[in-house]
Amino acid sequence: MILNGPNLNFLGIREKEIYGNKTYQDLEKYLKEYAKLKNIELFVKQTNYEGELIDYIQKGYLEQYDGIIINPGALTHYSYSLYDAILSVKPLKVIEVHLTDPKTREDFRRKSVIEEVCFKTISGLGFESYKLAIDEFL
Repeated sequence: MILNGPNLNFLGIREKEIYGNKTYQDLEKYLKEYAKLKNIELFVKQTNYEGELIDYIQKGYLEQYDGIIINPGALTHYSYSLYDAILSVKPLKVIEVHLTDPKTREDFRRKSVIEEVCFKTISGLGFESYKLAIDEFL
């Protein structure tokens, strides 16, 4: 399961100097092509709503997914609800990913409240961050 949070649907539109020109549709295509190459099934969702991300995390547990890759966007920095949701689905592995490296950006982005309950964090590699996260489950 790959979950993308708020504003990721605006890739290619927002802050091109930071995120580049590739769109969210480009990301989905990249993920589907990689999944086909690795012969795996992916469930990919983007939502701008915190509660919906929590519902999907719980779905991942209840439906026994192999793991969850999550890019929570700005929720990374303040969502204790996501923290609790991830903690509640242990031992299901959850990997936090980011297109950029939040630790090199604005001060408020340098802290991830979910990092300590995630299996791993991969950031700063663009779309490749997702590929490396997928590989953790293979």
